[in-house]
Amino acid sequence: MPPIDPPDLASPGFKANPFPLYARLRAEAPVYRVQLPDKQRPWLVTRYDDVVSVLKDPRFGRDRMGAMTPEQRKKMPLIARLYEPLSRSMLGRDPPDHTRLRALVHQAFTPRFIEQLRGRIQELADELLTAVQRKGSVDLLTAYALPLPLTVISEMLGVPPKDRRKFQRWADALTANASLFGAIRLIPVLSLLTRYTRKFIEERRSSPGNDLISALVQAEESGETLNAEELLGTVFLLLVAGYKTTVNLIANGAHALLQEPGQLERLRADPALITSAVEEILRYTSPVDMTAERVAREDVEVAGTRISRGEMVLAVLASANRDEQQFANPDVLDVAREPNKHVAFGSSIHFCLGAHLARLEGQIALQALFQRMPHLRFAKPPESLRWRARLNMRGLEELPVTVKPP
Repeated sequence: MPPIDPPDLASPGFKANPFPLYARLRAEAPVYRVQLPDKQRPWLVTRYDDVVSVLKDPRFGRDRMGAMTPEQRKKMPLIARLYEPLSRSMLGRDPPDHTRLRALVHQAFTPRFIEQLRGRIQELADELLTAVQRKGSVDLLTAYALPLPLTVISEMLGVPPKDRRKFQRWADALTANASLFGAIRLIPVLSLLTRYTRKFIEERRSSPGNDLISALVQAEESGETLNAEELLGTVFLLLVAGYKTTVNLIANGAHALLQEPGQLERLRADPALITSAVEEILRYTSPVDMTAERVAREDVEVAGTRISRGEMVLAVLASANRDEQQFANPDVLDVAREPNKHVAFGSSIHFCLGAHLARLEGQIALQALFQRMPHLRFAKPPESLRWRARLNMRGLEELPVTVKPP
């Protein structure tokens, strides 16, 4: 076989169809070293069993500074150091801090609390789709897939309507490509976000409301609370993970179903399939392409490859979700697939706390879309659509559609 060409993991061209490379990596180089735009050199882990193993193995941590040697800390790129103040959420911590933070956040983010949002999510979906129907031709991403979860998480956090687009711009900047130019542009964004969030938190301390930030300020577990830095990191996590990944779930799901008319008609004929259909979309499109980095806390061997202490690992969820050793016909979309043990939400202690919300939004959004829009179709060839230049996520830049009969 010819050598594997180093991929540009964050490029739009690669994001359009990363699956052939992932299949080759699983077969030939299941632990494969790459170089990122910021010059970091992580290992990609691509097989299902190895991905699950890495996510469960306590020798792989999320606290990068704690896992690195002094020499490795000195070599950290600027952009990684800039993100450090925002890594104080549970996503960037290891036990026992992770255990404490997750317990605190969970009190304000329970499945029961999320289920109470069902009516509001349906109301938003209907309002947005009514506007779409009036226009006839729209970018479904900006007209529907984006505003629905953005509004939901903003209302949950208590962000005023006038500030929501501002939060969207900040979140876009914070998830942009890791490059030197991006790091320079990130400095004022981090400053604005930090200043705004600190002020917002203090307002909720003095005058609590019926929102998630107020609940987090007041949450207690064994007499402990979230400190100011942990609150800041948690708000950042909820802002980004709370809506951007769900935008991808809705838009990627609509894109995939429109390309598979047989599966779409199957779903329209049997609306009860929406639950398994969303699970299949999560597996098939993997809105989160790969996890946030894990760092080896000691020398570890994965699939015969030695990973040294302090080295970074990216568990490729999109590859694990197409692993032929785990899924029959993995490159086929099957809205009734059972069983479906995908890892789109990660695994183990860092399993996505917002999984229930993402599933609920995805189910309501996609079912409403395809039930109300029987003539929905692409407004331009699907192969011409551009994908976002992002490392960890996989999502479209746009999704132009026509909703009226041809």
